[in-house]
Amino acid sequence: MTSVRILLALFAAASLAGAALAQPAPKPAAKGAAAAPFRTITWDALVPPGWDPMKDFKPQELAALSDADPRAQEMMKRVREIWDAAPTNPALGGQAVRIPGFVVPLEENKDSLKEFLLVPYFGACIHTPPPPANQIIHVLMKTPAKGVRSMDPVWISGTVSALRTDTAMGTSGYRIEALAVEPYLDKPR
Repeated sequence: MTSVRILLALFAAASLAGAALAQPAPKPAAKGAAAAPFRTITWDALVPPGWDPMKDFKPQELAALSDADPRAQEMMKRVREIWDAAPTNPALGGQAVRIPGFVVPLEENKDSLKEFLLVPYFGACIHTPPPPANQIIHVLMKTPAKGVRSMDPVWISGTVSALRTDTAMGTSGYRIEALAVEPYLDKPR
């Protein structure tokens, strides 16, 4: 996939990120781990009101550019700069929340994970450039999570803070000190 097409896909993904997992909350897989004190939020709650990740870009102009075009390369650089500095929602600081997402490991332990990124859609940070920082959560587990692998869909429960972290996989705008990680399960059909 060319970088221009990747950038166009990013524009589409940024507008759909909140909707991808913003379904009504299914019942947790395990009882008691994510009980009442955690407020279920969607990815849209992480974005401050009025912030538009696309306001500085016109995706329709990108379609005509090739990867070798310096304008496409400059656009990709500007996207990274703006998205890595994406503002967070100050209203969330210190809240006990529960949010679904996909796991992007930051460590090489196959048995358990203590640190990872949580992202709103499958493949974010791995197959494409990362989403805006306000759509990436750096998760630190109180107790290592067993049986969790790359891109597993999960629920995370813990206390959120606006804390920017740069990793090899992307820049996160939030950190959650997680007490629970649970498999994301759809409602029975």
